[in-house]
Amino acid sequence: MAGFAVLTLVGCKNKKEMQNPFFGQWNTPYEIPDFAAIKTEHYMPAFNEAIKQQKAEIDSIVNNPDEPTFENTILAYEYSGQLLKKVGGVFFNLSECENSDEMEAIAEEVSPMLAAHADDIALNAKLFTRVKAVYDQRESLGLNPEQMRLLEETYKGFVRGGANVPEDQQARFRQINSQLASLTLRFAQNVLKATNAYSKELPDGKKVTLDMPTWEPFMQTCADRKLREEVWHAFTDRCREGEFDNTKVIDSIVNLRLERANILGYMTHADYVLDDCLAKTPDAVYKCLNQIWTPALKKAMQERDEYQRMLSADEPGAKLQPWDWRYYSEKLRAERYAIDDNEVRPYFSLDSVREGAFAVAHKLYGLNFKENPQLPTYDKEARAFEVYDGDSLIGILYMDFHPRASKRSGAWMTEFRGQHRDRDGRNVLPIIQVVCNFTSPTADKPSLLNFDESETLFHEFGHALHGLLSNCTYPSIAGTNVPRDFVELPSQVMENWCRHPEVMKTYAKHYKTGETIPDALIAKIAAAQTYGQGFINTELLAASLLDMDYYTIATQQHIDPLTFEEQAMARIGLIPEIISRYRSPYFQHIFTTGYDAGYYSYTWTAILDADAFEAFRESGDLFNPELAAKFRHLLESGNTVDPMTLYVQFRGHEPSVTPLLRNRGLVSK
Repeated sequence: MAGFAVLTLVGCKNKKEMQNPFFGQWNTPYEIPDFAAIKTEHYMPAFNEAIKQQKAEIDSIVNNPDEPTFENTILAYEYSGQLLKKVGGVFFNLSECENSDEMEAIAEEVSPMLAAHADDIALNAKLFTRVKAVYDQRESLGLNPEQMRLLEETYKGFVRGGANVPEDQQARFRQINSQLASLTLRFAQNVLKATNAYSKELPDGKKVTLDMPTWEPFMQTCADRKLREEVWHAFTDRCREGEFDNTKVIDSIVNLRLERANILGYMTHADYVLDDCLAKTPDAVYKCLNQIWTPALKKAMQERDEYQRMLSADEPGAKLQPWDWRYYSEKLRAERYAIDDNEVRPYFSLDSVREGAFAVAHKLYGLNFKENPQLPTYDKEARAFEVYDGDSLIGILYMDFHPRASKRSGAWMTEFRGQHRDRDGRNVLPIIQVVCNFTSPTADKPSLLNFDESETLFHEFGHALHGLLSNCTYPSIAGTNVPRDFVELPSQVMENWCRHPEVMKTYAKHYKTGETIPDALIAKIAAAQTYGQGFINTELLAASLLDMDYYTIATQQHIDPLTFEEQAMARIGLIPEIISRYRSPYFQHIFTTGYDAGYYSYTWTAILDADAFEAFRESGDLFNPELAAKFRHLLESGNTVDPMTLYVQFRGHEPSVTPLLRNRGLVSK
């Protein structure tokens, strides 16, 4: 492989500063990013050069004297900006799990730059004229289905990006995008800082923080009601006021997104977002959510009454509060099913669960995962795996599982590089990353997961498979670049294998003895699957409906998120003992990470995943080769085919909500 190119950069003071590892091929196995060579001072010169290069590439397309063609316009645009994708793929992924003051400063500087650059492209009238010229003659070009899909998606992307915005509104459109880039970044940084700012020393010498792996077990097991209340408020009151206040940020984000949608010709931001999704309209989303809300709320009320009786026995006259819910839920779970996390965790060591996920992928798709400690990593806790389909290497998978102060909370899948074929037809291997925040191992004990965390690992691994199995030509429609209300299907369907007793027995082994999980404990876990589903579904649906309420606002107005949320929850009849899964000031999904007017997709695709797994159940074989091959085709296809068409090809019909309601115990079986 070629060594790093050395470019002369404005502002460089010495030869060392002139050597930037982003310029040239990575001199590493599989051209993995050279993490060890990358320093924070390399990012801004690389971003500046990358923007400069793509501008030159766009100018070349625009100034081409030849008539616009699929090759000289659509493909030329599709493959432009390679350096920008390379730099951004590293920076934005590491800023999520290796953050620092320096990285935050770079993000604050580069985010509006990138927003402006994207607008320069989307609002380039001459470029859009060429794209539209190709699009208008699409039926006569003899394109294959994947080429046609790329052309249609490219044209649609320009329209949604503002190509038809009147000239007298373009300056404001650009300003909105720049402001949104800065505001969403500030929101995320506030949440991270507020989360890291709290730590509570406990009487037993341990410490509770606001990271879910420590916060939730504390709330489930702490018998001290006043202490539960304090820690609950620390978690749920984040970013409501003070140094990390996000309330004014939310007001600005919601109104700016509405204004941008209006400029683009949509009544609301939700109308704009959903026009590019399977749901299509806000009404369809509300209909989907409400058909589950009513039975979920009914079950939640039954759960509340049970927990109130338990609290009354402990503290006569006390009224159940949100900080009591997890404690009594866990207590009743232990009583009713004679099961608690301390009984479950020893059988679900992190390594065993991970190997279980790998085994499912092997049985379904023939994949093998080989850890290679020689591959470059960005942190000592990140583990690298080569992924093989038979003897063929198809991708690299990084897995990073434990909390760090530099890492945001939650779990996610992303990519340093997506699968595609380059202009010469060479297949480019995907480099996929799975990040979680599971309890760290100790000197005498490995990381032990509860069952929810085990499902989380399978979930994110399902996203990873979507990226790893991608077999597409064009990067913008490959892998997970699908509508948001489809992207959760590959992840959520994997949870079904995680929880199935037949599969569980293959991977759930006691970390000390190696004993397979007993049938009796499997039965308890299975019986407990519908336990607490009133709460689980209600808090999820409440968050989804809150998201939709923000983004179906149709007129500019001052928004006090605390009041808005309170009114939204009252409108749907949410009982006061439960709150939305995320309160507005730390609801990152809808204000930073791309699920605005899209949080419903977890429920929408839950209907898909329950219906999809039902096909395997009906066949009598959880690893039915014919069905696995059909589902693999769905995963391989990215966005090269309409997603619902792919689903119907797999299932034979459109999805039914019945399996979901039955699996969650919301209707009689």
